[in-house]
Amino acid sequence: MLSSLVRWGGSCLVVAGILATEVVAVNLFVPVVVAQTYQDTLNRKMAILKKSKERWIEVNLSTQRLIAWEGPKPVYAVIISTGKKDTPTIPGIFAIQSKRSIDRMKGEDYDIDDVPYAQYYSGGYAIHGAYWHKNFGTPVSHGCINLAVDHAKWLFEWSEVHTPLVIHP
Repeated sequence: MLSSLVRWGGSCLVVAGILATEVVAVNLFVPVVVAQTYQDTLNRKMAILKKSKERWIEVNLSTQRLIAWEGPKPVYAVIISTGKKDTPTIPGIFAIQSKRSIDRMKGEDYDIDDVPYAQYYSGGYAIHGAYWHKNFGTPVSHGCINLAVDHAKWLFEWSEVHTPLVIHP
């Protein structure tokens, strides 16, 4: 059985959010090793951040929790909603790339005006406020990380562009 970090993307293999467009051979034992190595990488990054004085954000997909850290000290924790099974939030090591206090988000089956406190970390993926649902603690998004608007505002004001973000299973 393939790990949840590995999936077939049509003409390519996706391993932990990275497209492998040239698959030479498929060995069903390799993805488990790759997934474990990837989890080790995430754990090492969090250990390094916990030894620093840097502000950083942790997202735990299995518990649906976001924790804002200042080095080793958690300073804010909140229940979130991440991506549904068909539109998952991809684990990885990221950084906030841009921030918009209000934005429009549009996809194949959604178009939402006035999305508050959007912090983009990978392409169209963002941490943002969600006023259109109250299902926090349950994966309901199209891959983004949803917070209640008041929590999104706090995080938006606390973080900066380049704030590290670690998303893990």
